[in-house]
Amino acid sequence: MPFESLSERIQMSLRRITGRGKLNENDIEEMMREVRLSLLEADVNYKVVKSFTAEVKQKARGEAIMKSLTPGDMVVKVVHDELKRLMGDEAVPVAYKPSGLSAFMLVGLQGSGKTTQAGKLANFLKKRDGRKPILIAADIYRPAAVDQLVSVGKQLGIEVFQLGTSLKVTDIVAKGLAYAKQNGYDLAIIDTAGRLHINEELMQELDDLQKMAKPDETLLVVDAMMGQDALNVITTFNEKLPLSGCLLTKLDGDTRGGAALSIRYMTNVPIKFVGMGEKLDQIEVFHPDRMAGRILGMGDVVSLVEKAAQNIDEEEAMKMAERLQKGIFNYNDFLKQIKLIRKIGSMKGILGMIPGIGKQIRDMDIDDKQFNYLEAIIFSMTPEERKKPELLTKSLSRRERISKGSGRPYPEVNALIKRFEDMKEQMAAFSKMGADPTKRPTMPSRQRKPSKGKGKGKGNFRI
Repeated sequence: MPFESLSERIQMSLRRITGRGKLNENDIEEMMREVRLSLLEADVNYKVVKSFTAEVKQKARGEAIMKSLTPGDMVVKVVHDELKRLMGDEAVPVAYKPSGLSAFMLVGLQGSGKTTQAGKLANFLKKRDGRKPILIAADIYRPAAVDQLVSVGKQLGIEVFQLGTSLKVTDIVAKGLAYAKQNGYDLAIIDTAGRLHINEELMQELDDLQKMAKPDETLLVVDAMMGQDALNVITTFNEKLPLSGCLLTKLDGDTRGGAALSIRYMTNVPIKFVGMGEKLDQIEVFHPDRMAGRILGMGDVVSLVEKAAQNIDEEEAMKMAERLQKGIFNYNDFLKQIKLIRKIGSMKGILGMIPGIGKQIRDMDIDDKQFNYLEAIIFSMTPEERKKPELLTKSLSRRERISKGSGRPYPEVNALIKRFEDMKEQMAAFSKMGADPTKRPTMPSRQRKPSKGKGKGKGNFRI
């Protein structure tokens, strides 16, 4: 989850005032002192912190809030709105040409992840906007950069235009754009070279490239873990090479979040996209209001629904729904559900988008490798066993064979079969409810209530 430590600190600060019937000046001052420290520790620029705290204080002390029946909740709304304002109020869309070929150029320092992000962005816009993208390999300096982009393109089924590393960058891009136009592509994403640091040679080459290609978007790829150093990089690039936006990477990593909260306010360059993981489908539009909600533990159901919509095959979903209504549920169906969850993202990331869940799972050790173990067990079943789960219910020999075949302990196989049977009974119960709404069937007697853990600490997540 992005901004995990910052989110935890700010939520703790706000808990002091939420639910209280009255607030005074000291309550507001104490709460804002903690919020200010949280932002500074998250490496948010001090000018941003100063502006933010001043605005929140002024609005929180307003007569309408202080006399409200729920003043604490009103202050939380003020904090949310100010966080949103810092990050730009609303998402900034990408600029396409009205017709013909649009060109996006990705720039940045070496190691920021431009090549991977070029593929992610092409794939995202292909799915969301129905674009026909092509990738142009224009990094002729970093060893194997061209090969890396070709590999990314193959994984995504997106063509990569490349002419090796012997020609001038401007020549490669000119030929690539001409090829894209001739072959009916409507989006070209140019992967440019980076350097270990900003220098005149790099900036001049990018300036020449921008003048020749005239890209509709010039996006700076920035590593979120750089903190306030990211502001210097953005400012320098923007002075030499007018930027249309930023693509912030590694926002799901161990980042304090200072860059995301400072960039728009300090540079006026909008964050347009964020990379949320290593997989090639883990990129999303940056929505300031949704990100503010995540920071304050309000979840982000809209983004979760959008992720699901992008990864769910509607026809397949309808078939699954029909099967469930008929009470049909086997291991092949279970396997499809696991694959669907994995497409949407990490389990902790998905749960973190649900309001009220984020803080509950913060200390849980949710290991997505367990999906691999579940799949290994199911793949070790015969096709007949997957179609007929009842074959495994009482057969110890079948379970022993599956345990050996999957390399998973025998109790783990038993646990999966037990959970599957519980799920199947629940599905049957819900299908009866759908068939006759006047009858509410009792839930399976085998279903156990979740045990209540004592105290805090890390727990193991189990599906």
